[in-house]
Amino acid sequence: MTSTRNTPARERGDDALLDAARECVLAVGLRRTTLTDVARRAGVSRMTMYRRWPDMATLMADLMTREWSALAFAAESDAVGGTARERIVDGLVRGARALRRHAMFRRVVELDPEVLLPYLVDRRGSVQDAILEHLVAAIEQGRDDGSLRRQHPVLLARTAVLAVHGFVISASTMTGPDGDVTEEALDDELRLLLDRHLQP
Repeated sequence: MTSTRNTPARERGDDALLDAARECVLAVGLRRTTLTDVARRAGVSRMTMYRRWPDMATLMADLMTREWSALAFAAESDAVGGTARERIVDGLVRGARALRRHAMFRRVVELDPEVLLPYLVDRRGSVQDAILEHLVAAIEQGRDDGSLRRQHPVLLARTAVLAVHGFVISASTMTGPDGDVTEEALDDELRLLLDRHLQP
């Protein structure tokens, strides 16, 4: 899934403007970034920005969709394993790790964590829906090899995504300065949790 906007708009140069928006977010945070800031950084007029996005909320939604869906689908594409279950689990763990380490995601968590709250307690975003769609399809297609539990694919996918949420959003609260619990150790536990959740 590319964006909440149509593809032709992206082909007319939106990616360069989204790149500028990303740089602004990295510099000052999401809530302190304005359309004027993005226009200045991109070297375009404010009207150019307003013709594409009526407000910052729309621009940021497109930016988050582009950045985080690309990570999720790259993780899915790079996933390895001898069975469908192993590939699904590997893709989810890779995606969780990549998102947790993504510079813009880290900046949002650091400066503007309240922006993420609606997607955790109120509604799903387009990235979450796209991930669920891919995950359900992978579960349905992978059942033939016998590695996946015979539960409703939508329920399996949604439960897996709920588990991943915690390992993305809250992992930093569970790693210790003494090194006993590392990010890598948590990823290993996520892999085990997901594998046991999906196995017959």
